[in-house]
Amino acid sequence: MSRPSAPPVTRTAAFTLWGEVAEPARLTVADLRTGWEQHRVEVVFDCATAGPQQHTFEGALLREVLGRVRPDFEPTRRKERSRFLLAVSGGDGHHTVLSWAEIDPDFGNAPVLLATRMDDRDLEGAGTQLVVPSDRCGARYVSAVTGIWIGGCPAPAPLPV
Repeated sequence: MSRPSAPPVTRTAAFTLWGEVAEPARLTVADLRTGWEQHRVEVVFDCATAGPQQHTFEGALLREVLGRVRPDFEPTRRKERSRFLLAVSGGDGHHTVLSWAEIDPDFGNAPVLLATRMDDRDLEGAGTQLVVPSDRCGARYVSAVTGIWIGGCPAPAPLPV
């Protein structure tokens, strides 16, 4: 008598939002899809290993998702917001840094996405992808995002004289 096979294991890729925030969170692609308005962008970027790439991404705006965890700055103080950094890590060890000012509507207003779909394919199993539509190269596109750290950059120490 043969044993019944186990049902396939479905792995849901999740990522953590943490750092200098009021409410750290762990989210999945499904959370992004149901919790935020989805935006669609068509991008072209130059990849160092594969040459020019053209893709369509859909997902939530990074700044809206980060608003949910409430970064630890006074929202009405522009100079306070402009010193915050975002460090994004991916499942392959790739990571990149953005500034809050890049995504803030009062500064760069870049429509950076946490993608839930790529080229009309769901990213649920692969994990969300950071998409920076304004970049000419793909170095800040991070696949299978595992974490986003949000924190203030300290003022540099004065140079010794």
